[in-house]
Amino acid sequence: MNARIDHLVIAADSLEQGVAWCEATFGVQPSRGGKHALMGTHNRVLDISTVRFPQCYLEIIAIDPDAPAPGRPRWFGLDQPTLREAVRQCPVLVHAVARTGMMEMLRQRLANVDLDPGVPLAAQRDTPQGLLKWRITVRDDGRTQCAGALPTLIEWTGAHPCDHLPPTLLALQELVLQGVPQEALDVLKLPGVRATPVGLAHAAPLSATLNSPRGTVTIDAWHPED
Repeated sequence: MNARIDHLVIAADSLEQGVAWCEATFGVQPSRGGKHALMGTHNRVLDISTVRFPQCYLEIIAIDPDAPAPGRPRWFGLDQPTLREAVRQCPVLVHAVARTGMMEMLRQRLANVDLDPGVPLAAQRDTPQGLLKWRITVRDDGRTQCAGALPTLIEWTGAHPCDHLPPTLLALQELVLQGVPQEALDVLKLPGVRATPVGLAHAAPLSATLNSPRGTVTIDAWHPED
C-alpha cells in the first residue's frame, strides 16, 4: 500500500462550538489537542481507529483567535469565505488526510495525473507527552482538491497522535470518496476506502460512517456548492 487514511478533518468556527457539536452528534468528548503555530490554528482530537482504519483519529480544527495570522492561506481551505460562513452555523467535515512514508513519490505521481497535492511543509505541536512533528502537503492557496475528496498527504516523524489518545466508543467504519480520478486512486491505493465515480449526482465529496454511543452516524462533507 502507498497510503492509509490518517485522520478526518472537521472545521469549526471555534473549538468550543466543535466540542459541543461532537458531544451532540456522537455522545463523546474530544481530547485536548494543541496549537499549530505554522497556520494559526488549534484543535481537539479523538481516536476513531478500527481494524479497517488503524491509527486513525478525528480532528476538530478552528482558527486560533489568539494566534497571529500566518502570512499565508491556512490549510484545509479554512480561510475560504464560503467555508467561514458555513462553520458559523455548524462544524462540517471538510477533508481526510492520508499518511505515507513515500510522500515525494506520491506527490510526483499525482502531479503526473494533473493534480496538485501541494508542497511538503514541516509542522509541529506540543502535547503533554512531548512534541508531535510531521510533514504535510499544502497548496500555496491553502485549498484542497476534488472538493476536499483528494486526501492531503502527511508523514509523521516519530510519535503518532493515536499513540497517546485514550480509547473511545467512536469508531470509523466506512469512508467514501466521490470525484477522485481513478488514476489518483491507483496512485494512493488507500485500503478500506470506497470510491464513487466522478460526477455522481448529489454525492458528497466524502462521507464518513462511524459507530458511536448515539448509534451509527454518517456525516457528509461540506463543499462550496452546498
